[in-house]
Amino acid sequence: MAAAAKAPAKKEKKKAKSKGDSYKTDGGKLVRTKPVCPKCGPGVFMAAHKDRVSCGKCGYTEFGKKE
Repeated sequence: MAAAAKAPAKKEKKKAKSKGDSYKTDGGKLVRTKPVCPKCGPGVFMAAHKDRVSCGKCGYTEFGKKE
């Protein structure tokens, strides 16, 4: 006889990041909190990883310094 298959455990949903998390106000001016891609220009943010930052649009990557 075949054993009954278990249903997979449900994962918690992650909170969606909003564009408002990428900016903060400082003295009445907007300041970008994430690094901007040097190839794509302003408006394209780079994703921060453990050891690097990378652009999701063009693939440009900057690696962190080794200690």
